[in-house]
Amino acid sequence: MTKLTNNDVRQMCKELNVKFIRLQFTDIFGVLKNVAITVEQLDKALEGEMMFDGSSIEGFVRIEESDMYLRPDPNTFVVFPWKPREGAVARLICDIYNPDGTPFIGDPRYALRRAVAEAAEMAIP
Repeated sequence: MTKLTNNDVRQMCKELNVKFIRLQFTDIFGVLKNVAITVEQLDKALEGEMMFDGSSIEGFVRIEESDMYLRPDPNTFVVFPWKPREGAVARLICDIYNPDGTPFIGDPRYALRRAVAEAAEMAIP
């Protein structure tokens, strides 16, 4: 399986005429959430500089701790096939980080990575 880089995503957006990108993540209940951006904001997103208000997501954080960052996983890049090719819409699944750069403990992707690491330590296949 080929690993995609941020540059690959930029190039594919250009080649596929992507206009909008949905930065997707799940809340602690497994409900899909997204922040829609224009392709002009892609560089900011790929650099992990895209903020959102974590207090607006049920079960995330209090208003005092609301700034959170989305970090897209380039390997999850997909162009939605049901949208028109002119001004296409794509998605990137994101990890959630705290302002200090640490992973958000309530991010289901982070919880899964921790569980997989623990299983590997216990030699569970």
